[in-house]
Amino acid sequence: MTVFSRRAVLISAAALAAASATKVSAQTTTANVKFTAATFAAAQAAGKSIVVDVTAPWCPTCRTQKPILQSLQAKPEFKDITLLEIDFDSQKDALALLKVTAQSTLIAFKGKTETARSVGETRAPEIEKLFKAAI
Repeated sequence: MTVFSRRAVLISAAALAAASATKVSAQTTTANVKFTAATFAAAQAAGKSIVVDVTAPWCPTCRTQKPILQSLQAKPEFKDITLLEIDFDSQKDALALLKVTAQSTLIAFKGKTETARSVGETRAPEIEKLFKAAI
């Protein structure tokens, strides 16, 4: 019969929790960059491929879009796309700059040219088309 000490169980649980937190952190630290007017202008001036993601933590459509965006970012053909994230609730100046009126808006740019825009799109093939429009 194996006897586990309370201390050993607590140490094991803490180690598992730390490992899980590290794994989640690694999964969520994708190439997303918080949108600022300066970052956006610099990316545009450099002629970069840009996708702007207007999101809100309370938005179910945004939550559906998030894993699709992450999977597209992982594809080699989209590795050079800069994904800029705008918080719908706190970045009203950015919303005005891009003429955005709703969360779950995705906007593709190739340099200074807007090439595609969608609102509320959750179908992966359609979001992939938007990414392709940026390159």
